[in-house]
Amino acid sequence: MKSKSPILMIAALFFLSISCSKSDIEKGVDCVGESLFEKVKNTTDPTNPKKVDFAVEYSGTNTLQSVKWNFGDGTPAETVTATGTTVSISHIYSAAGNYTVRADITVQKGGASCTSSPTRSITVN
Repeated sequence: MKSKSPILMIAALFFLSISCSKSDIEKGVDCVGESLFEKVKNTTDPTNPKKVDFAVEYSGTNTLQSVKWNFGDGTPAETVTATGTTVSISHIYSAAGNYTVRADITVQKGGASCTSSPTRSITVN
């Protein structure tokens, strides 16, 4: 049982970070499945080490609707409406440190939508 505990904890954390209602599933949006098509990436700007460029890439068959970014530094969250399969944004941190960034990714199919919220830990120099 000890060897299964870490796996169960990881699975529980994964499922807790996805928001999906029964009606969403009935309308045809598989929130857990959709999260498999979402990739969150980040790179540090080569000329400014406090500027970080973020992107969400979506490769599923539904529509990427929006991404709400929380940069983990106390600044207000920013929502970017998607116009394609990639949503990008840049953020300048005021201080060096370790930050947890969350991207609330909303995918839509017809009248239903679901939101997953992956996080990334980043270090700003």
